[in-house]
Amino acid sequence: MSQQKKQWGAIIIMIALFAMIAFVTNLCSPMAIIVKNDFGASNTLAQIGNYGNFIAYLVMGIPAGMMIAKIGYKKTALIGLVLGIIGILIQWLSGHVGREVAFLVYLIGAFISGLTMCILNCVVNPMLNLLGGGGNKGNQLIQTGGVFNSAAAVAVYIIMGALIGDAAKAHIADATPALMIALGIFVVAFIVIFFSKIEEPEQAPVDLSLIKGAMKYRHFVLGALAIFLYMCIEVGTPTYILQYLTSSPEAATPGLGMDAGIVGQIVAVYWFLMLVGRFVGSAIGGKISSRTMITVVSSISLILVLFGMFAPTTNTVNVPGVDWATLTMISAEVPVGIFAFILVGLCSSVMWGGIFNMAVEGLGKYTAIASGIFMTMVFGCAVMVALQGKVADLTGDFLTSYWLVVASAAYILFFAQIGSRVSKK
Repeated sequence: MSQQKKQWGAIIIMIALFAMIAFVTNLCSPMAIIVKNDFGASNTLAQIGNYGNFIAYLVMGIPAGMMIAKIGYKKTALIGLVLGIIGILIQWLSGHVGREVAFLVYLIGAFISGLTMCILNCVVNPMLNLLGGGGNKGNQLIQTGGVFNSAAAVAVYIIMGALIGDAAKAHIADATPALMIALGIFVVAFIVIFFSKIEEPEQAPVDLSLIKGAMKYRHFVLGALAIFLYMCIEVGTPTYILQYLTSSPEAATPGLGMDAGIVGQIVAVYWFLMLVGRFVGSAIGGKISSRTMITVVSSISLILVLFGMFAPTTNTVNVPGVDWATLTMISAEVPVGIFAFILVGLCSSVMWGGIFNMAVEGLGKYTAIASGIFMTMVFGCAVMVALQGKVADLTGDFLTSYWLVVASAAYILFFAQIGSRVSKK
């Protein structure tokens, strides 16, 4: 009985960390509005918080996995939380220093926070998989964590929407309440984990050969590539919905010229559908294998994206949305193809957990370092979204850029059906 309580205690802690990851990571997008106004940054530089976060994954992915192998999950999580506290404080400080250094201070804070998100991801995903016993149950726990992850992301947009108010007058100091909430969560989590007993799985000694050992598993290598490309589906799809709907019809890459505020609220439906999808995934994850789940959602994603690319733009539907600042319902008329793109959120919601579950199956002592390599591949977000933008620039057509999303979904379907099959354990 005590062992069962201890296990459920660890599960609750890991799920709480999953939510924290989304809360802090998603601060970067609404903060871009503030950065643009406060520092006079361009649209590209305004996303500096996101760049700092994802560059941190590239830097910290493998070291985080080696930390777990050396000192265990609990101590690694505590170190990550300390870094998170420092990162949040530095971001807060950027709103209280001179403008000549504030931009650099904010970037440093975002980068350190990104290190924390990478470390916590390396802890949470394998721990939930192990606590569930791997297989379907392991995938179910990861999907459950994803529900809270998405809920925290939605909470960020509600809070930041209320805090920012008039974008033309927004300053970093206005985000202080949200930053303090994040800081408080980190402090509470540190205290709870510090005094909690988490049964650690056996880990191999720290050795660079662990990386070589993990890379010998064909299904893991193919899974790491799958998560790299998955970022194109999850992030690229809504990013270029926003670009297409707001771009002027007379622009070099023309769009529909819709109001940016309305479009932002409509695109938020994509993220809400991810919450719904993860809730459903967590409910059925114990009964349906990861292979079946990923096969279905990648196939549907292919159909939705191809339909969205070729559906006549003259055929429109009314898409409901939410004004998170006032919590009121809105609606806007968009091409039916764009609505198909939005529905991809339901599919991408369960891909992360399913791909991870299949990729680390049978790795044993290499699981920790494999998790680190896996987290490094999240850098694919920066690469694939940039490539999609390049295709749009070269062709002068946002919809053509979605061929990259099609190719990514097709590869994930291949991984689910063929590449994920374990040849050795």
